[in-house]
Amino acid sequence: MVTTDPDALRDLLRAGGVVALTGAGLSTESGIPDYRGPDGNRRFQPMTAQELLADPVARQRYWARSYVGWPRFAAARPNPGHVALAQLQRAGALGPIITQNVDGLHQSAGADRVAELHGSLTHVVCMHCGERYRRETVDEWLTLANPDFDRSAEGPLRPDGDVAIADELISRFHIVHCIICGSDLLKPDVVMFGESVAKDLVAQCFSYVENASSLLVLGSSLAVMSGYRFVRRAARLGIPVAIVTHGWTRATDDEVSVRVDAPLGATLTALAADLARAPG
Repeated sequence: MVTTDPDALRDLLRAGGVVALTGAGLSTESGIPDYRGPDGNRRFQPMTAQELLADPVARQRYWARSYVGWPRFAAARPNPGHVALAQLQRAGALGPIITQNVDGLHQSAGADRVAELHGSLTHVVCMHCGERYRRETVDEWLTLANPDFDRSAEGPLRPDGDVAIADELISRFHIVHCIICGSDLLKPDVVMFGESVAKDLVAQCFSYVENASSLLVLGSSLAVMSGYRFVRRAARLGIPVAIVTHGWTRATDDEVSVRVDAPLGATLTALAADLARAPG
C-alpha cells in the first residue's frame, strides 16, 4: 500500500542507510529548468550525441547556444534541497547520492559520495583523442575565437545549460579545436541523448541500491531508464522506495511505498531539521 504521508519519509531517514536518486526537479529552485512538466511530457528537444558528432553545423549551433547560456548556468547555486541532503549525509541518515543532474550542485552544497550518472557540464571531452578540459578553459578559447560575439542574448536557460538564439548569431559563431589532436569534435563530458552510461558506473550505483535500507527518489519523473532501473532493482529486492516530486512519475504503486507531491526544498529542509532535533 502506498502512503502519501510525509512522516513516512522521516521514518525511513531515521533508520539510516538511505540512498538518494536525484533528478532535474531538485535543481529547478536553483534556476535550472527540468526537461519535463508535471504531466511527464518533454518540454525541450535535446540534441543527440550522434547529431553533435556527425554534423559541423550542429556543433556550431550547440556551442553558440552553450556559450550564451554558460555564464547563467555556472552562476547557479545550491538551493535548500541540496543543502539539506548534505546535512542528512553528515548526520548519517543518508548514504551515497546517485544524481541524474549535470550541474555539480550536490558537491557545491557539501555532499560527498555523489555518483554523477550523466556526467557534468563542468568538463569538455574531445571525442577524437579523449582529452578532457575544464569548461572554463574552453569558454576562454571560445571568447578568444569570438571577440565580437554578443553573449547577452535574451531567452530562458534550458536544461542543458544553453539558450536558444537566432540563426543569424549562430552562423557567425566560430567553434574551437582540441589543442592535442586538432579535432573540432568537442562535446560536454555528459551522457547526451543517444549515449549510454558507463557500465562500471551503473554497476557501482546498483551496488549502492542493493546495500541500501531504502531508496529515496527526489525530483525525477523516472521517464528514462537510466534512473528508473534503480527503482526496479530496489522493488525486486523488497527495498522500500520513496518518491518526492511534482506530478507524474513512471514508477508504479507496486514499486513505491511512499509517494509525496511537495516542494523539494521545503520538504527536505524540514526533514533535516526534524532529524537534527531527534534524540540521539
